[in-house]
Amino acid sequence: MTFTQPEWFFLIPACLVLGLLFPALNIKRPLRLLLLATLSVLLTDPRIDRQQDALDLWVLLDRSESTEDLVDKGLPEWKKLLLSSKTTSRDQLHILDYAAEVSEQKPGTETSVFTGNRKLTRTNLAIQNALALSPEDRPSRILIFTDGYSTEPLTDSVSKLANLGIPVDFRLVREESSNDFRVSRLHMPVRTQIGEPFAIEVTVRGHTDGKIPLHIKRNGQLLSETSVELIQGSGRVEFTDRIPQSGSYAYSAEILPEHDAHPGNNRQERWIEVIGGPRVLLISKYTNDPLAAALRSQDYDVQIVNHPESLRVGQLAGARSVIFNNIPAFEVPPAFQDALNFFVREQGGGFLMVGGKQSFGSGGYFQSAIDPLLPVSMELKNEHRKLSCAMAIVMDRSGSMAVTAGGGKTKMSLANTGAARAVELLGELDQVCVFAVDSSAHRIVPLVDLHQQKQKVIGQVRKIRSQGGGIYVYTGLKAAWQELKKSSAGTRHIILFSDAADSEEPGNYQSLLDEMVREGASVSVIGLGSRKDSDAAFLEDIAKRGKGRCFFTNRPADIPRLFAQETVTVARSSFVTDPVGTRATGKWSEISAKPFQWLPQADGYNLSYARPDATTSLATTDEYLAPLVAHAHRGIGRTAAVSFPLGGSSSELVRAWPQYGDFIQTLSQWLMGDQLPPGIGIRHRLEGNRLTIDLLYDTEAWAKSFSLQAPRIRLLESSQPDTPYEVAWKRISPGRFSLSRELEEGSMIRGAIQVGKHAIPFGPMVVGSSTEWAFDPNRLAELRSLSAQSGGRELLDLSEAWQRPPSTHSADFRLPLGITALILLILDALVTRTGWQLPLPSRQPRQIPVTKRTPTPQTVQKQPTNQAPSPPSSSPPSSPPPVSPSESSRSSRFTRAKQRK
Repeated sequence: MTFTQPEWFFLIPACLVLGLLFPALNIKRPLRLLLLATLSVLLTDPRIDRQQDALDLWVLLDRSESTEDLVDKGLPEWKKLLLSSKTTSRDQLHILDYAAEVSEQKPGTETSVFTGNRKLTRTNLAIQNALALSPEDRPSRILIFTDGYSTEPLTDSVSKLANLGIPVDFRLVREESSNDFRVSRLHMPVRTQIGEPFAIEVTVRGHTDGKIPLHIKRNGQLLSETSVELIQGSGRVEFTDRIPQSGSYAYSAEILPEHDAHPGNNRQERWIEVIGGPRVLLISKYTNDPLAAALRSQDYDVQIVNHPESLRVGQLAGARSVIFNNIPAFEVPPAFQDALNFFVREQGGGFLMVGGKQSFGSGGYFQSAIDPLLPVSMELKNEHRKLSCAMAIVMDRSGSMAVTAGGGKTKMSLANTGAARAVELLGELDQVCVFAVDSSAHRIVPLVDLHQQKQKVIGQVRKIRSQGGGIYVYTGLKAAWQELKKSSAGTRHIILFSDAADSEEPGNYQSLLDEMVREGASVSVIGLGSRKDSDAAFLEDIAKRGKGRCFFTNRPADIPRLFAQETVTVARSSFVTDPVGTRATGKWSEISAKPFQWLPQADGYNLSYARPDATTSLATTDEYLAPLVAHAHRGIGRTAAVSFPLGGSSSELVRAWPQYGDFIQTLSQWLMGDQLPPGIGIRHRLEGNRLTIDLLYDTEAWAKSFSLQAPRIRLLESSQPDTPYEVAWKRISPGRFSLSRELEEGSMIRGAIQVGKHAIPFGPMVVGSSTEWAFDPNRLAELRSLSAQSGGRELLDLSEAWQRPPSTHSADFRLPLGITALILLILDALVTRTGWQLPLPSRQPRQIPVTKRTPTPQTVQKQPTNQAPSPPSSSPPSSPPPVSPSESSRSSRFTRAKQRK
């Protein structure tokens, strides 16, 4: 037995001394002595260490793709051996399945199939789960069945296992392939400067020596087609590259062996960020765009993109602002449009949209991802319409439209919603007809004026159902054109909605479209699918010949938005071609305090309305009083809208404006925001699927600021493109914050560290698609080291799995001692109040002999003479009561005193 606080034993002699000094305490009473001893022992916290006679064995089963079905094959035999080798009935077996997630096998679910994500091997997460579930009062041991190649570091578990005294055993279950080749390493710097050369190193391993074809790509474009020579199972190749423009670039290395056991590990991908000075990303289709010259005169790094369809999210890396100069929405990839929201609101970037016939509402940006960013609203009022429109909607209702698209909705129901939204956006003077097409064209709504019939038409459109079969495109277009011929509207347009992988019967569509264009009609296409689908080229040719636009989307939820954009573009064109006078509002001072001379007249403009939170610096003098220059804050970023063209044929008056260059430079500088103060920076790295980010700062410059408002970090993953989230930091040391986060395989992540009104953006970064198949030898060595440090071993004989670790259990006696002390206290109080005593054995009192004395004359009492003598009593005379020695002594002293008198 051990005593945690033995000094409390001094309480016993102290209380005894106190009892001698104060007898009224009655310390010597048996109950109080027993209570004192009990309390003293209780306060010393006595414990008895006993060897444990039970064990919890936590079995972790690697269910990732790289283990294939080896675990399923061996599990019945392993489980039988483990159960039969238990040493006591108190031993318990617990089984956890893990890959990217962890799940415990509950009783009755042993035969269920693991349904989690198998693309990662998160051994560290599985160990952490086992530690959290293991009870503190029982010894535990962990046994891992795995191929040994975790996709995350294991260092976080070492200290916890050592503190808890839980050893980790492992058994390798991966079959060693004799015919496997793999890209084991693709090494390059994470960040570099513009034009700075950097090295790229590729390491390939395989089972036989020889030459293996190797392809190196940058952003999907082939850079080098070479080969790597394997000597003693390993080969390495190096080459250099340099990039003249800033941004993020994806490099990939892929081998092409003739025969390979695991093709999943034949490719690796890494990203590099190229940084430079303040960079402006200008998207424009103008040749020699005057905006670029004005910006370059201020030493800005201007990257011009003349083909909007080539835009990538990685091009936002290092950019301070983005400018859309009269480009249509359908040419900008949806992923890039979505990325601008995070770029502005969270990363502190700037965004500017410049007017033109293919910009704002006329360019199809109504209800797009960019719409909420702008300081102006693009939805026009009916009284601002110039021409009436006749629109025909041709909808695919083939069998593929009955497929569920998520949220309890089918593709057909989403298409109906899109068509209904198009009808809703048309004006009262417009006309519409609707056809549903499968093997033939079914007229759902004939050509009707929408005056007081809009709700009726919308109700008919929403009732369209998929009827099976394919879609006969030519038949649908022909029926719609025959109906539109009846209209005399100034604008006649057809919207064709079709499956990009199931559009049949092209027929003589070329002649039909030529006829429509000659008659002043146009055709646009909304394709459900991608440009790589089998019939995508056919649909693109229809839009090209029909002088319209072609949209593709793999997300059915985007269909209503595309219908709305196309309707606003055609039927509610917002570009005013007549010159218009300008009026300054005096609010340009919010951007620049420098006096400014505005242009008196603009060649034309895009009609829009300022949002409530926007600031208008320049407006029109016509009946609309529309904003020409407006700006607003979005998150920690800034946006602006210049509604008149700054280039092209409708910008002669604007380009002759003497303040043209000053206006562009001042507005661009405001969009970029304030410069980040010195003394702060970030460092990030990607290990497997774990991202680690460090924020380094000068404590003298930033400590006071961070004490008032801590830095924030905002992240956005491609798996949830519309939901940025915040992650908590860990303050590792003065001058350093750090965090680590697990990423999904193949996911792209972007982020920003927000420091007050400033932001430090980073990314995008992508977890390679072959993480699970990397088979990095360092991971296997890390598992062996973890096992050795925890006291475990590589287990070849499962009968030894129940070996108990050196663990003892301390029995705590404080509770029973406390109950005993309470009972003694109650008994002592009861005895004190009632006077009750413990029953003792009875004893005969000792008889004291009495000596007979002869009475003296003085002691004889005389009978009174006048009193008659008492009759004799019939009862025998009673003997005189015995006289106690004390009374006898007092009597004799009294007699002697009287005699002396």
